Formats: sequence, C-alpha cells, structure tokens
Amino acid sequence: MTATIRVVRLPHAADLPLPAYATDGAAAMDLLAAVEAPLTIPPGERALVPTGLTVALPPGHEWQIRPRSGLALKNGIVLANSPGTIDEDYRGEVGVIVLNAGQESFTVERGMRIAQAVLAPVTRAVFEEAESLEGTARGAGGFGSTGFSSTGTH
Repeated sequence: MTATIRVVRLPHAADLPLPAYATDGAAAMDLLAAVEAPLTIPPGERALVPTGLTVALPPGHEWQIRPRSGLALKNGIVLANSPGTIDEDYRGEVGVIVLNAGQESFTVERGMRIAQAVLAPVTRAVFEEAESLEGTARGAGGFGSTGFSSTGTH
C-alpha cells in the first residue's frame, strides 16, 4: 500500500535527499538533519534539529517521528517526545527534538540520519459518557499489575 506525501524542501535542505526507506521491507523512512553547521548537544541537553521539509500528509494520516535504534544504542540519542506526531494539517517545518541521554557530547552533522518517520492512519474517537464500565479480569490494576508471577506465568 502506498500513499503520497507532498513535500516542499526549504532552502536550507535544497541539496539533501528526500526521506527514503532504507530497504523494501522498512516501515519507517529516514529523516535527515538540515543543520547548516554542526550542532553539538551536551549530555542531558536537547536541541531542535531541522529537517528542512514541510509536508502535506494524506487526509486521515499522521507522521510518527521516532528515534533511530542505532543512535539510541551507540550514543544515547533519543527523541524527547517519542513518538512525535506531525498532524495532517500542520504546514510548518518538520523538526526533531533530540535528547542526548548519553554520557558524551553528540554532534549532529548536516545530512545525518537523525530520526525516522512512519506514515500511520488515524482513527478519531467519539466519547460516550456512561454510569459505569464493564468489568474485566484486570479491573483497575495499574502499573506492573499484569507482570509475571514467580512461576513464570501471568
């Protein structure tokens, strides 16, 4: 299944490739950093990394911006609001909020694969107020309540 995303490359990304899937089976496309000069992010700090792109997503879709697993594992680079959401009606520049959770400064270079994006359908909810909800085996059990028992079963 394919869908068309209309894209405008801003001047600071004119020489960079458009987002692309690395393999035929990839679910996410790589987003590149459109920084004009190297951007160093110290440990524990965050920065907004521009992509130089504005997009028009197909109706009923969002673009989920996610971290790259290799950057997370090797450098502790994560996204502060992961996954980020680009709404179908947003027309500003797509930016990536990068957080350095590592122990060394990290430098973002021009054209670096900084994040990945997944085009996903959106289901809109309608709320229906009720006096009560149907019971379940879990009930109101919260954080950690569905963990494994000492026998390794639920």
